Amino acid sequence: MAAVTAAMVKELREMTGTGMMDCKKALAATEGDMDKAVEFLREKGLAGAAKKAGRIAAEGIVVTALSADEKSAVVVEVNAETDFVAKNEKFQTYAADVAAQALNTSAADMDAFMEEKWEKDPSMTVKEALSSQISIIGENMNIRRFEQVKEENGFVASYIHAGGKIGVLVDVETDVVNDAVKEMARNVAMQCAALKPQYTDRSEISADFIEHEKSILMAQIMNDPKEASKPEKVIQGMIQGRINKEMKEICLLDQVYVKAEDGKQSVSQYVAEVAKANGAKIAVKKFVRFETGEGMEKKNEDFAAEVAKQMGQ
Repeated sequence: MAAVTAAMVKELREMTGTGMMDCKKALAATEGDMDKAVEFLREKGLAGAAKKAGRIAAEGIVVTALSADEKSAVVVEVNAETDFVAKNEKFQTYAADVAAQALNTSAADMDAFMEEKWEKDPSMTVKEALSSQISIIGENMNIRRFEQVKEENGFVASYIHAGGKIGVLVDVETDVVNDAVKEMARNVAMQCAALKPQYTDRSEISADFIEHEKSILMAQIMNDPKEASKPEKVIQGMIQGRINKEMKEICLLDQVYVKAEDGKQSVSQYVAEVAKANGAKIAVKKFVRFETGEGMEKKNEDFAAEVAKQMGQ
């Protein structure tokens, strides 16, 4: 058996464009035979994938999966290079398979998830299955992220918007689960998709954030001679009023409910109304909102690094 040297790994990587660790594994598995190592990588789908790894997978789809009892759910973002492929049935089926696996995974992060055995074919890891799909579909792809939500004392609601551009999960703690309560949860999930809140309620916002916002508002007031001359009590009232207005924009439960007939009812008031009508105790504990490609405009290099990392570059 030939010893696998750094020079051999470098040569195989240059020949195939495949990641260094995958090249090392291939050479070890084929006892240093370069030609067999190339075939090994091709069979795993890694060589074909690597040729496309330089291209950013900017389009894609967000998929959710729920357990039969709706107490567990997951939201997953899987990316491709073009919207055309994102709408392809094979790609969407693959994304659904990823979500099904992520629903029950115990992996704490993407690295651990990528090393798991692929449930659809345990002879491969999730990473190898991804590489295989890249070779089949012909575009670079990336499993970008996933997040699980569990609720033993209620259920998790799911909503997909615009064919997978946005996916939302809402954690609902309740002692009554019926069609009316489920409809409420779906409406709240639609609210999340439409108005993009940053927090569930004010308890999630740090005191430092509030103080920072207040300091900015105070600076704005001090730069306006007319407002700066007002009594301190009035100024503090103005600042608190503006903070409250901001909270109504960024906190889900403080937002005006989009379907409110009077245009004034908040989401928390809507939830309370449904709870009262159904004799239930209901709390919206959290939400998760994924939007395809969000943050990529600011983080193109980071996203390229994510792709390269998952492909073993």
